[in-house]
Amino acid sequence: MATTVHEGAPPAGVGRYRWVICGLLFAATAINYVDRQMIGVLKPTISAELGWSETTYADVIFWFQAAYAIGYLSFGRIVDLVGARIGYSIAFVIWTLGHTLCGFVNSAFQFSIARFILGVGESGNFPAGIKAVTEWFPAKERALATGVFNAGANVGAVVTPLVVPAITLAFGWRMAFIVTGIASCLWLVAWIAVYRRPRETAKVSASELAYIESDPADPVQPIGWGRILRYRETWAYALGKFLIDPIWWLFLFWTPDFLAKTYNLDLKSFGPPLVVIYLISDLGSVAGGWSSSRLMKRGFSANAARKITMLVCAFLVMPIFAAQYISSLWLAVAVVGLATAAHQAFSANLYTLPSDMFPRAAVGSVVGIGGTVGAIGGMMMAKFTGYILQTTGSYTPIFAVAGSTYLIAVIVIHLLSPRLARVDAA
Repeated sequence: MATTVHEGAPPAGVGRYRWVICGLLFAATAINYVDRQMIGVLKPTISAELGWSETTYADVIFWFQAAYAIGYLSFGRIVDLVGARIGYSIAFVIWTLGHTLCGFVNSAFQFSIARFILGVGESGNFPAGIKAVTEWFPAKERALATGVFNAGANVGAVVTPLVVPAITLAFGWRMAFIVTGIASCLWLVAWIAVYRRPRETAKVSASELAYIESDPADPVQPIGWGRILRYRETWAYALGKFLIDPIWWLFLFWTPDFLAKTYNLDLKSFGPPLVVIYLISDLGSVAGGWSSSRLMKRGFSANAARKITMLVCAFLVMPIFAAQYISSLWLAVAVVGLATAAHQAFSANLYTLPSDMFPRAAVGSVVGIGGTVGAIGGMMMAKFTGYILQTTGSYTPIFAVAGSTYLIAVIVIHLLSPRLARVDAA
């Protein structure tokens, strides 16, 4: 009976309370990305007031990502030990503090400290989110659930250029950080009130609980980092993150700058193009999770479904090569939007690999290792981007890297884990 549930659609009458949890994860990820992206939207304003060069801005991004690398590894382990409810709450409090402090700084050094705190806290978002998905969804729905909550990143990226310029023009950029920081605390109240494990939640029906727990049982004892690091499957995930995460950071932190410089946009006018880009990204995030889940329902293995979807996404990113040379603003928006959508679809599938290959007790740690490695790649990309823009002012070599990385990532993942086989953790 369990096998039938696992391989087909949810049986009639199965509840949907698990999607309430996914909705909370979606909201948290949206807030996470509002807080993260604000510096990109406000880059021209802050740079003009505080006298930042391209390399100064890159250094501020670098320290955010350094903290993200440290925090991601730590939070992966913390979430495995204390669970998603407490782990997510700790992360949220830290990142909201760092974000709000950005409204009180007066130098690049102080900004770097505030963004460092933000990076430590924000690094807990995805380890906790993936842990929650692992607790609340059977394997065949995890890519879709991950794609849905990961789509919150794009909603946050859409909200930011709509709300933040309005607050900034009315009250200044400092109040933009303070107001958004205080408003986001409503999520924390909802999370603490609602989130429990499925067996601890009275609103989960017996049939839905059976569906959630329909996968074969796996070991519950913690697995040490020493063992986790020896698995090729760990590095398949981690090196995938190392290759693609820096490109997402590039899109997030430099797209407003690219549009402003290439098409003479300002704080009042680059909002609509950014909104369109991230609306397209939102569709990509959900479509990527839906695609592999759909292929699995049609009989494809997880290995084939994930890799086919990621390979298609790798080809869809490639038109970004030409973005620098497109004279039409809206054609450039379409090309960048396609690339960001393909990234999100790729990422939704990459995020499911730890739960495909590892027992639940190790998922948070593997996600943490991958996030740390990805953030290290992001640190390198920040330095590279700042140097190229400071010395040449051209995005061409930057987009050349962005357009080729995803295909390399698929190849690396396949070479390290040809079958996405589940590790023997006994």
